[in-house]
Amino acid sequence: MVAHPLARRTEPSARPPIAADAFLRALADHAIDYFFANPGTDFPPIVEAYVRAKQSNAKVPIPLVIPHENLAVAMAHGAYAMTGRPQVVMLHVNVGTANAINNIINLNRDNVPLILAAGRTPITEKGFFGSRNRPIHWGQEMFDQAAMLRESVKWDYELRMPEQIVDVVSRAYEIMMTSPRGPVYVSLPREPLSAPLNEPIGPTKPRSVPAAPHPDPRLVATLADWIAAADTPLIVTTASGKDAMATLGRIAETYAIPVVTQRQRVVCLPTNHPMHMGYDSKGFIREADLVVVLESDVPYIPNEQNPRVDCRFATIGEDPAFKRYPMRSFPSDLAVTATAASALEALETALSKLSIPASCIAERRAQAVEHNRRRKEQFAATSSPSDERISPAYLSRAIAEAVGEDAVIFNEYSLMQDHCPREKPDTYFGLGSAGGLGWGFGAALGAKLAAPEKLIVATLGDGAYMFSNPMVAHWVSDVHRLPILTIVFNNSRYGAVRGATMSMFKDGAAGLDGGQFMADLSPSPVFEATVIAQGGHGERVERAADLPAALARARDVVMKERRQALLNVICPY
Repeated sequence: MVAHPLARRTEPSARPPIAADAFLRALADHAIDYFFANPGTDFPPIVEAYVRAKQSNAKVPIPLVIPHENLAVAMAHGAYAMTGRPQVVMLHVNVGTANAINNIINLNRDNVPLILAAGRTPITEKGFFGSRNRPIHWGQEMFDQAAMLRESVKWDYELRMPEQIVDVVSRAYEIMMTSPRGPVYVSLPREPLSAPLNEPIGPTKPRSVPAAPHPDPRLVATLADWIAAADTPLIVTTASGKDAMATLGRIAETYAIPVVTQRQRVVCLPTNHPMHMGYDSKGFIREADLVVVLESDVPYIPNEQNPRVDCRFATIGEDPAFKRYPMRSFPSDLAVTATAASALEALETALSKLSIPASCIAERRAQAVEHNRRRKEQFAATSSPSDERISPAYLSRAIAEAVGEDAVIFNEYSLMQDHCPREKPDTYFGLGSAGGLGWGFGAALGAKLAAPEKLIVATLGDGAYMFSNPMVAHWVSDVHRLPILTIVFNNSRYGAVRGATMSMFKDGAAGLDGGQFMADLSPSPVFEATVIAQGGHGERVERAADLPAALARARDVVMKERRQALLNVICPY
């Protein structure tokens, strides 16, 4: 007879498996390596299952206690960035979920597959194993706990019967890994999670995930024709990623098509590629007669620039319409639903069958060479060091020189990509389009967990650093032995707030003090003391002449001494 999830339970001498045992085993069977947890009173079944697993050497994900939910989700994001494998975070009921929503929104926009699991206040008030036994169990119950984040997940479900726990995990995996990927939410009341199972726990075979979309050959042929006929084609990409990088580089080089990696969130094209035109499409959009928008949600700012009237737009992506965006009105004359890699491979084949005048290609190539020559001259001038003030451009350049081409950088706004070249895939990750602060530090820690041999660097504004729960983050770095290099671009203000104010009211009352009101973060805390308190290395750097040596010291502490390090760099801008 199948046990009811709320059946009264007596303790037998031999422990039968409980639903939590099956939950952890099913996660491991679905290639989930880590269990990022911020526990609460809903976790006793999980605690019991992990202790049993330790005693029996059962197959389970590695547990990590992370004392803040937002940080835990960011760490899962960083681990996924390094491995491409799905992740899981479990939190405490509604309040834990609420703390995690900020970074769940980031994961949603970046298509990161994550099972966000949360307990639920016990269903029963008395008489059953797991019934409520704390005052908070009444105050934490909600009519619809998942409602607070439903817009930011692909699927949500609440466990009802202990016997369905493996099916719940399988369904969550299937949905989150289906293109386009994204987070899902599962709530786990502790009565069914702690209930016994009548059947032994066996291995779970993951379901086959539906294949990602492939391009329509007719649409690709049309796009190839458009490129062949265009005088000034342009490719704009934000997140086409490493799988598409080589093909994108060949197409751009062969046909001399300029590529702008618009506010890129991953390395889309090596910085030194001859057709890499930088990170802002402004100026290029006005001249292009064809724009290929490749996995880019905002290819340009319509309020700041207008394309040519006769310009045609082709959009390529797993969701080229960005259906989860309530309003997005960029032009699209041709839409190809496909991964960036498969679309570009098909396009390369289609272009090879066409004849494009060599003179046209040569002219575009010459223009690109001249454009990049001017860019490099400008970079050399703006990033030149002085003995005093440290500019963001110089700090970005100095970071690149200190950490080398193999380091992995997680940037939360401040690093200037024009001055920090990244030539290799998976060596740069930027804050997603949702812009939820408090992401970069945690993502860097998660990356270090998944790639312990790599130098991981977090470049953060001082506001972003404070958002990241730094005391908790440094504790996690120390306790879980995840030494990373954190560099704070400290201008004692919220730069985004000030910039937005000045963009609208530079000549208004708010512009009289340079947009400082509600953006001022002075006096700045002694950030370096926070890392020192957790056994790390911390320095404050104020003079440009001192910066290279400070960066080298901090890098060596991380890589040679295996301790975390932080530089508080005073960088007014």
